Amino acid sequence: MKANKLCYKKKPKTVSMRTVEDFPNKGVVFKDISPLLANPKEFKNLIQYLAKVWGGKIDSIGGFDARGFLFASALAYEMDLPFFMLRKKGKLPGVVISKEYALEYGSATLEVEADAVKLGDRVLLIDDVLATGGTALAGCSLVNTLGGAVAGVQVILEVLSLKGREVLRGYNVNSIVTS
Repeated sequence: MKANKLCYKKKPKTVSMRTVEDFPNKGVVFKDISPLLANPKEFKNLIQYLAKVWGGKIDSIGGFDARGFLFASALAYEMDLPFFMLRKKGKLPGVVISKEYALEYGSATLEVEADAVKLGDRVLLIDDVLATGGTALAGCSLVNTLGGAVAGVQVILEVLSLKGREVLRGYNVNSIVTS
């Protein structure tokens, strides 16, 4: 980890987000992280806090398509660790492994490059929001298939009413804020 002075001594109580009703489909409440990303100081502080939390506990960081990329790549940079992407089907070149999973509003397939995780790596998976947990569980399955160990699932916002944490029983789930 870089020798930067950490700005957050403790977990942030709030993060800047906005709620968008009926997006991407009617009945879905979308949590938009754009306000957080538009505030460089808040974003930097959040990344530095996460580096403090996960320092010494992980070997690589995976980010979920697409908003998880933003947090995961920034944290990997801050901690000087490898970063890999968990992407929607058909978005990665080369040899990939896939996992189909259920979403709050349908189903999808998640893919990762077959060489993204080294045998025995302690992996942190990051996304912006934990909703039903399907995406995160698919990511955990992919990491396990590649011989890695999921050290944790880090999210910025956890939507408690959708019970995603229950789907991830047995995994270390860490959220910054809940709603």
